[in-house]
Amino acid sequence: MAEPLTVSPDDHQGPHGYISNKDDYLKRLRRIEGQARGLQGMVTDDKYCIDILTQVSAMTSALQSVALGLLDDHLNHCVRDAAAAGGEEADAKIREASAAIARLVRS
Repeated sequence: MAEPLTVSPDDHQGPHGYISNKDDYLKRLRRIEGQARGLQGMVTDDKYCIDILTQVSAMTSALQSVALGLLDDHLNHCVRDAAAAGGEEADAKIREASAAIARLVRS
């Protein structure tokens, strides 16, 4: 198994793959942020544990949806462009994407 790729934010040049969907991602993340505040309120208000768990599940699904969308954008932009260029950059992008997928699968 390949070693994890450590990449600093400075290593990524140009627009990111999600740029065309940025407003949609921000809207979805704000909605998730609201769900998190709602969960805090439910605990504060001593709501029934199953109701809280239902909302945790909904929030988890929403985060997974954002993650899959970002991964798809990354594969269709960053990885595709690097693969077309070939060489060491392509290998690094594929390792990076594989590591991201592994993190998503474990979560």
